[in-house]
Amino acid sequence: MTVIDEPLVATVERRRAREQARPRQQPRYHVILWDDNDHSYDYVIDMMRALFGHSLEKSYQIAKDVDTRGCAVCLTTTKEHAELKRDQIHAFGKDRLIARCAGSMTASIEPESD
Repeated sequence: MTVIDEPLVATVERRRAREQARPRQQPRYHVILWDDNDHSYDYVIDMMRALFGHSLEKSYQIAKDVDTRGCAVCLTTTKEHAELKRDQIHAFGKDRLIARCAGSMTASIEPESD
C-alpha cells in the first residue's frame, strides 16, 4: 500500500499551475547593420530615425559604430519584428549623396546571447 502525502501533492500541483500561468518571454534578436563604403553618415542617421524612431544622438552613435567597428546593433526585439526591420533596411533605397551607391545597406538578425 502506497501512502501519498496530500499536502506535498497539492504544493507541487500549485507550483506547476503557477509556472504554466506565467507568460513565457519570446527569444530576442538583434538587428545588425553592416558597414560598407557606399553609404554616408547622413544616410544611416536618416534611416535610423525613419525606421526605428531613434533620436539624432542615438542615430549618430549607430552610424559611428558601423563605421568604426564594422557593424552595429540597431534594435533588439522579437524575431518577427527583427525580420521586419531587417527587410525595411534592405528596402530603404540608395544613398543619393554618394554617386557610386547602388542600393540599400546590408542588415542581418541574430539571436541575442544570454
